[in-house]
Amino acid sequence: MRTIVCEHPDKLYMTETTPPGLTPGEALVRIRRIGICGTDMHAFKGNQPFFEYPRILGHELSGVIEHVGENAAGLSAGDQVAVIPYIACGECIACRGGKTNCCMSMQVLGVHRDGGMREVMSVPVSQLIGTNGLTLDQSAVVEPLAIGAHAVRRSELKNGEYALVIGGGPIGLGVMAFAKDRGAKVIAMDINEERLQFCRGWAGADYTVNALDNPREKLAALTGGEFPTVVFDATGSVRSMTDSFSYVAHGGKLIYVGLVRADITFNDPEFHKREMTLMGSRNATPEDFDTVLAAVRSGAIDVDRYITHRAPFDEMIEHFEIWLKPESKVIKAMVEL
Repeated sequence: MRTIVCEHPDKLYMTETTPPGLTPGEALVRIRRIGICGTDMHAFKGNQPFFEYPRILGHELSGVIEHVGENAAGLSAGDQVAVIPYIACGECIACRGGKTNCCMSMQVLGVHRDGGMREVMSVPVSQLIGTNGLTLDQSAVVEPLAIGAHAVRRSELKNGEYALVIGGGPIGLGVMAFAKDRGAKVIAMDINEERLQFCRGWAGADYTVNALDNPREKLAALTGGEFPTVVFDATGSVRSMTDSFSYVAHGGKLIYVGLVRADITFNDPEFHKREMTLMGSRNATPEDFDTVLAAVRSGAIDVDRYITHRAPFDEMIEHFEIWLKPESKVIKAMVEL
């Protein structure tokens, strides 16, 4: 079967590999859609933490079950599915507390173990969600949107609060959409004006702020000098994640949704006087996937406009490096098999 491997940073190649056999407790899934994520791009450029080469990338996946044994989920051959790519141990302190998204022994498909850039893969049935009735595109973007849903749920954002979302990429857009669903007044921040307009049109952001144009002054003006009570940073940028401390209201929260391979520092007196809460938000839980599925089924999430670029599997490698460039204006790229 055709398989794309990231051999080392800046090197993807197509090869033929042996199709997997059916393993008890797992299903053989024919992959039909692969969403391209910032994680894939960071891995390609050698900037992804917790990563080893060579690796088959791809964790935003949808497909159709080819073979599966009896299972409690009631899934059968021919069912369309989305993949939950976070494989947890089920036994550590995080898992026992229901926080499978930050398992101590987390194995993420496409990061810690081989992912879905191949025609067929074997996936634990517990990691599959039936998505009959949705499109393959809708099924493939459930995972990145679930990351945004999880961050918003973790923040305990309330109706009427000002929520600043820094980063107008696919994860930040998901945060904005679910923050709006909670009744927040959403401020989108990015360095790209076209992205900011997309945040208004797609996610319904109430206000936009260019991070290169006196952002603290603009935020103060929008909030009556009090600043947003909840700030989400979805950039993966050291500078942005450092600067975001100064955008939080007294008594407010800062949630890091993005990940960067670096240390972040902050001024402790400023942090202390605000009695600020700093939170990490990692991956998502089944509850968050359910939230996204309901939003997609209701039509509240417009997947057609969220996906801006496409390529067939055979042409993905040549498109991949183009998608890395800011001038390509990618929001979400989708690979089709």
